[in-house]
Amino acid sequence: MILDLKSIFAAEGSAKQIDYEFDMSDTEFSGVFPLKTPVSVSGRVSNSAGVVSLLLDIRYVYSAPCDRCGEFAERGHNVILDKMLAVSIEGEDSDTIITVPNMKLDVDELVYSEVVLDIPYKHLCNEECKGICSVCGKNLNREKCTCEKKEIDPRLAKLAELLDN
Repeated sequence: MILDLKSIFAAEGSAKQIDYEFDMSDTEFSGVFPLKTPVSVSGRVSNSAGVVSLLLDIRYVYSAPCDRCGEFAERGHNVILDKMLAVSIEGEDSDTIITVPNMKLDVDELVYSEVVLDIPYKHLCNEECKGICSVCGKNLNREKCTCEKKEIDPRLAKLAELLDN
């Protein structure tokens, strides 16, 4: 979605609503395509006292196997983007100002960047996920296992015998 912001920059007190869905289902992360449902984008661009600002609420559902137990899980995420817009800035780049030299803003590119940066590096089915047993492979969220947890590296077995004495 390309927004033409000429009317916003020209008229103090003007505003434009943004409300659409952005399809990122073909975007791959770590070998999976986790954004099965469209990314919901809502917000507004407004000119208040000559300062043009952009406020976006970006919501998406990340669907992928849990990194601990391997079960498929979906978790909702939310990103709030609050930036000022300027035709140009002098000096160094700013994290709070987005330049729009031709007064056209590519919202899709901005949303894509924000979602990619917000993707969790560790995706869990829930915060209390217990994972799987390293010995028998049972999902510890569903059942308990009776495996011996204390596993000694065979190379250090003789040292363990010294500790037992």
